[in-house]
Amino acid sequence: MGERYTSKEMMALAAGRLVKDGDVLFAGTGLSMLAATVARRVHAPRAHVFFETGGIDPSLEELPLAVADPRVMVGTAMNSGLIDAFSLLAHRRLHTIAFLGAAQIDPYGNINSTCLGDYHHPKVRLPGCGGACDAASLAAGVILFMQHDRRRFVEKVDYISSVGWLTGGDSRRRVGLKRGGPMAVVTNLGVLRFDETSRRMYLAEHYPGVTPAQVAEHTGFALDTSRSREAAPPSQRELDTLRQEVDPDRLILGPLPA
Repeated sequence: MGERYTSKEMMALAAGRLVKDGDVLFAGTGLSMLAATVARRVHAPRAHVFFETGGIDPSLEELPLAVADPRVMVGTAMNSGLIDAFSLLAHRRLHTIAFLGAAQIDPYGNINSTCLGDYHHPKVRLPGCGGACDAASLAAGVILFMQHDRRRFVEKVDYISSVGWLTGGDSRRRVGLKRGGPMAVVTNLGVLRFDETSRRMYLAEHYPGVTPAQVAEHTGFALDTSRSREAAPPSQRELDTLRQEVDPDRLILGPLPA
């Protein structure tokens, strides 16, 4: 058996594997920072990372704790601001990928980070989407991070904070969003993708020790698991890079596996 690892480590590495060399990565706080940084250090050395606060292609020699951490400005190609960052996100000649998270997601990748329940009389008012709607609308692709349970994976989100594939098919294009859309959803159980025609979510990979049936059981809508394969466990190089170079103090990774 290989070395033990946490679900957070698996999520960061699974998301990082989706990055291709040359991609331009719009990273936020937390797991997206880990995924972007480890991807660049392991298999996409020519990927570029930038932050909405204006740090464009920093060295990331030391992991920032948040997008407002001054370390996002260290070793940059340019220190800029919000307007330039979102202009870069929407640049048509670049393959920009935005990493996002949310409280709810539906089968077509529409996400909710605004409220639970009726908008005018919510059960819970959430922090809101910030720039996530812009990112979901303008980037060439979106990778989403979610904890996998039935309360989060729902048939219909209570509020659409950021549009995914809308109602499926070409509905996103019909409302004027001619670029981008969700590429994948990375959870603590596996990686989900979207059908090229229907744009409905399906299970693409389940993690070692997790069965497709378990993923379906934790999903609040009918989920196609017929195309799923077992994801490769983290390699020693991936784990060493993540633990020793990217987040040696485990500020985001949290405790080591028991």
